[in-house]
Amino acid sequence: MSLNTFGHLFRYTTWGESHGPALGATVDGCPPGLPLTEADLQPWLDKRRPGQNKNTTQRQEPDAVEILSGVFEGRTTGTPIQLMIRNTDQRSKDYGDIAQTFRPGHADITYHQKYGLRDPRGGGRSSARETAARVAAGGVARVVLGALAPQISIKGYMVQMGAKVIDRARFDWDAIDQNDFWCPDAQVAAEWEDYLDYLRRKDHNSVGAMIEVVARDVPAGLGAPIYGKLDSDLASAMMSINAVKGVEIGDGMAVAALTGRENADEIFVGPEGPVYGSNHAGGILGGISTGQDVVVRFSVKPTSSILSPRASIRIDGTPTEVVTKGRHDPCVGIRAVPVGEAMMALVLADHLLLDRGQTGGVRGRIG
Repeated sequence: MSLNTFGHLFRYTTWGESHGPALGATVDGCPPGLPLTEADLQPWLDKRRPGQNKNTTQRQEPDAVEILSGVFEGRTTGTPIQLMIRNTDQRSKDYGDIAQTFRPGHADITYHQKYGLRDPRGGGRSSARETAARVAAGGVARVVLGALAPQISIKGYMVQMGAKVIDRARFDWDAIDQNDFWCPDAQVAAEWEDYLDYLRRKDHNSVGAMIEVVARDVPAGLGAPIYGKLDSDLASAMMSINAVKGVEIGDGMAVAALTGRENADEIFVGPEGPVYGSNHAGGILGGISTGQDVVVRFSVKPTSSILSPRASIRIDGTPTEVVTKGRHDPCVGIRAVPVGEAMMALVLADHLLLDRGQTGGVRGRIG
């Protein structure tokens, strides 16, 4: 049974391991006739690429994507698109000491319990390196969005690192691309820089983070009731990202503290249709998009690979102490930002095609 595929009509399957010769994705369901080259995908991979600054892993990978099928003379054919990214900077010797040991916080122990064997080199399929394939597939999804709903824009950013949270009063869209953390608050980004430097160099530790992804100008009507909800698929998509432990739509867990009057997004008639006085729902009601911004947040746990010793056991059951060497992200939230953007694009492209197939774009009239 294969569980490496995501999506309904627009589907992708990822393959490969962190320290294998290559990894990639097979994208199926892309409409034919869309212009697509490696140059359309590479900017998104460059955004996720490791080793770009001192705040991420120093593994040096060009993450150059190759299109092997599904495109002829620069246009999609409607057949499966095979994407490949070669691994060029594996350092498998870093993992020799832990081949028989389970790293606390990692999937080592569960992979062994389920399959009876595992690839200890960088975690194999459980490695965050797998997300490079998702970002490549997300680049194809952005091409689909550009053809079917060109008004949609997707932007992700970090809103929290450890206990340090952005000040929403200083939120600046232009600041997001001007710091290593994709942070909309330039002041707190400078604080994060010092904090992460301390954790990495002196404390030999790591830290978790919260990422927010917003899709603007999403048309109303995407998603379906009950088992085809747009927010259900978004939650599943974000939760599938390595190290993610929680997902929120709109106000998320905070709605538990609200009253009905506070939570209800009041509706008014605007010059081009309904407008809302607030967006506690995150742009989705009953699993269907409202036309407001679609807002998703997800939290990632601290990197489990740290130089601080942690108690564990070996495969034979004997106790041991683990210090994980190698090149690791002190905060995986940084490079999770473009991954979250890719997953948003993949889900929206899928639901645009689903809606086109079910309703043909027909909408109920208001006013």
